[in-house]
Amino acid sequence: MSRIHTIDGINLHLGSPDPTEGEWIGQREVLKQLLACWLVVDPRDLPLTPRLVGTPGIGKTTLAISGARQRGQELYIYQCTADTRPEDLLVTPVLAESGKIAYHASPMVTAMLRGGICILDEGNRMNEKSWASLAPLLDHRRYVESIVAGISIPAHPDFRCAVTMNEDESTFEIPDYILSRLQPTLTLGHPAREDELAILKYHLPFADDQMLSLTVDFLQEAHSLNLDFSTRDGINILRFALKRIAQDPTHPLARDDAWRESLEKCLGQDAVDLKSLADKKNQSLGGNNVPMGLADFFFSPNDPLHPDSEFDDDDFDDNDDDDDEDDIDDIDDLDEGDDETTGRR
Repeated sequence: MSRIHTIDGINLHLGSPDPTEGEWIGQREVLKQLLACWLVVDPRDLPLTPRLVGTPGIGKTTLAISGARQRGQELYIYQCTADTRPEDLLVTPVLAESGKIAYHASPMVTAMLRGGICILDEGNRMNEKSWASLAPLLDHRRYVESIVAGISIPAHPDFRCAVTMNEDESTFEIPDYILSRLQPTLTLGHPAREDELAILKYHLPFADDQMLSLTVDFLQEAHSLNLDFSTRDGINILRFALKRIAQDPTHPLARDDAWRESLEKCLGQDAVDLKSLADKKNQSLGGNNVPMGLADFFFSPNDPLHPDSEFDDDDFDDNDDDDDEDDIDDIDDLDEGDDETTGRR
């Protein structure tokens, strides 16, 4: 097919599809859910644009790639960043050799025109202005407007989209009017041991069983302690360790030494002791302590003036009664003293 598409006299130069292959291993249910989002069950039905959520390196992009491959459609991936502009997301003007302006379609627009699948990778790193340019595409209208090219671009009926989002603090908060268009939310968890081992073998089929076992044991313990180390981290640890072992065949490093060195270089010294790292993380998050309120800065927990103190009003009343009786006794004593003084005079 032609790599140029004309709309209202404007020639758009289309991009090339992504050749990446991706096999999804384990967690079959979430793959089925993704494929269900892209189904159309009636001529009046519309596909959904789900958001794939999880920690970095857990396999969100791989899941979307695998879904696209199963559907047999061209795949286009757009990497979202904090400085992504609407024109980057849609149509970019480029000065051609002839001195004229040429309009180049983004991966998103190319997928729209060719009936492919577009993955907006790490979508919550993108600012609201760029998201706003996609609002009509993500609802029943299914088109975008390029201010730069001055054209409206409708989506092919076969066009599908998914958005991956990381669960970390280095992201923008997506406005509700966009989130309402990105449904449902498909959350990815860490894989089970057998699945994680199969993933490592898929990416590193030349790794021996001992190195694979060390890596899987580490990852599974990290998952159980709610640490954010991912399967991608395990792949990198294992890959670097294997390179270090093969680096000097005459004096190779011991497997355990190479693996430990790789762990420290990839994830840092703290990753050597996962339990201590988990304790530090819990302490930094407050552990099991009750969050402090404003009154805690001015009153001790046992202070009766503390708004959350457990003293009863009756306790104060009893104390007040006792104080009043003491005061009366003191007055009587003073009166008797005055009488005695007066008599001596």
